[in-house]
Formats: sequence, C-alpha cells, structure tokens
Amino acid sequence: MDKSRVLVGRWSASYAWVLRASAWDREQDRLFLAEQRQARRDLARRHARLAQAFLSKAVARLQTLDPRELSPGDLLRYFQVAADIERRAIGEEPAALPEQPDTDALDAAELTDEERRARMDQLRRELERRIAAEEDSS
Repeated sequence: MDKSRVLVGRWSASYAWVLRASAWDREQDRLFLAEQRQARRDLARRHARLAQAFLSKAVARLQTLDPRELSPGDLLRYFQVAADIERRAIGEEPAALPEQPDTDALDAAELTDEERRARMDQLRRELERRIAAEEDSS
C-alpha cells in the first residue's frame, strides 16, 4: 500500500468508515432476516394449502369408502396426520387427541356389515365435526 497509515486513519475518521461498515453489516443482517421470515411465511402457507387439499381429498374419499378397505385405526391415523400438518403450518402445536380405544385390535373383518357401516358413519361424522371446528378456528 502506498498510502501512509496516518493518511488512511484520517480518511477513516473523516468518512466514518468504521461506523459506515457497521451500518452496512447491520443492514445486510436485517435483509437476511427479512428473507428468512418471508421464506417461513411462504412455507407455512404452502404447507397449509397442502394440508387443506389433503383433508378435502380424505373427506371425499371417506364418503365413497367401502368400510372393508380400512381399519378404523388407519382412518383415524390418516386424519390425525393431516390435522397435525395443518396445525403446524399455522404455527400451532398438534392437538392432543382424547384417549382412544385400541382400534387396531378391532379388525373390520370381525364386524358385521351393519357394524362396519355404523362405525364408518361414526368416523365420518367425527371427521366432519373436526374439520368444521378447524374451519371455525381459522
């Protein structure tokens, strides 16, 4: 460098290089944090849309489902996963579900057709109630 330290020091003081460099660093940090916040918002919106689409597909499928295709436990797990995804997407913790009987132990093949239909109707009503509650809370 062909400039003396004294001259560079004077320029630094005259033009407030240390203060300006610090301000530039702070601005870069602010811009980076703003980009991160926007990315988190975009991700949350995208996940919420996906969860809503999944829930609507699950409801549509449920309405046409042959009760022999899924066990009640499978159906409840599908719903819980979709609801958990949607809740997380809006920044809420997944809801703790009430204690449920072990539905896996209840094999649909052991039920009569009438019992299967009644159980599927019960599950459909519960799913619709939960979806309505989710929509009301949004």
